[in-house]
Amino acid sequence: MKKLLLYGANGYTAGLIIRFAEKYNIQPILAGRSETKIKALAEEHKLDYRIFGLDQTSVIQDALIDVEVVLHVAGPFMYTAKPMMEACIETKTHYLDITGEIEVFELGASYDEKAKAAGIMLMPGTGFDVVPTDCMAAYLKEKMPDASHLELAFGATKTGISHGTAKTMVENLGGKGLIRKDGKITEVAVAHKTRRIPFSAGEIFAIAIPWGDVSTAYYTTGIPNIITYMAGGEAMYKQMKKVRYLGWLLNRRWLKNALKKRIDQRPAGPDDERRATTNCLVWGEVRNDKGETKAARMIGPEGYTLTAHLSLIIAQKVLSGNAPIGFQTPAGAYGADLVLELEGTNREDC
Repeated sequence: MKKLLLYGANGYTAGLIIRFAEKYNIQPILAGRSETKIKALAEEHKLDYRIFGLDQTSVIQDALIDVEVVLHVAGPFMYTAKPMMEACIETKTHYLDITGEIEVFELGASYDEKAKAAGIMLMPGTGFDVVPTDCMAAYLKEKMPDASHLELAFGATKTGISHGTAKTMVENLGGKGLIRKDGKITEVAVAHKTRRIPFSAGEIFAIAIPWGDVSTAYYTTGIPNIITYMAGGEAMYKQMKKVRYLGWLLNRRWLKNALKKRIDQRPAGPDDERRATTNCLVWGEVRNDKGETKAARMIGPEGYTLTAHLSLIIAQKVLSGNAPIGFQTPAGAYGADLVLELEGTNREDC
């Protein structure tokens, strides 16, 4: 049997992946830094495990030498993706992760030629970040091949985030807004634009944020102008505008460490009941230079549920030999309908 290694196996999202893996006939090797936590998980689920950190290249390579696929779920990926990607290239191991961080997608793209030479696929973003929005971008590009502008938005019918996601958000505090303009990633003011989005659950106020599709949607579609939005209230918008003047403070390491300690005191993530009663929402619109537009929207399972299942769906494809080599985006490799392979996901034109 081909081997998949799940790194960061003691995290919240990893726990869902472990629970759902049997459905996809996958028995992951559990891996991470903490022997106490990883060993206990492996014994509970009757799975193999490996203990290693990401600070020594040779150690990572030794752990991956007989592994076909790594599913990397230990963030913040701005710190952890590079050593794992490089080790995967050296050991000729396909790389998957669940990041939504623009700099990680750009890192993956920069390793495209090395990945091709190694005969492996590098695919960051196999979950809610960014499969649904990437598939929406690909779908709309098919609807309008001459599109020059793309806007994407996401939200949920309820909120709730894991420790890992919250810590990644803390790391990004004090950062700039980002859009794709004339093919280049361009800095803009935080929350520089808003619009009301006609999601499946109704119209919701949304705020421009630097979501991963600023990177990935360009590689998937070639559309040169991209803005991404997150659903949020006007109160959130006012708070985000204040960030423009507090970047000097929010970038302080002591403050970020203090916020992370507070995060660790909260529940690890949404419980099963909340996940079962929550839906993710996605919307997209393309426009060409004539001013013509096409739009569509999607509703699907809650974001963490979606991340776990879609990561396993993609991992299953890779393990079966369906893995285009080089840097890949989800819809670029598997098409606009990839997200529809997940039960409970529906898309419609609007």
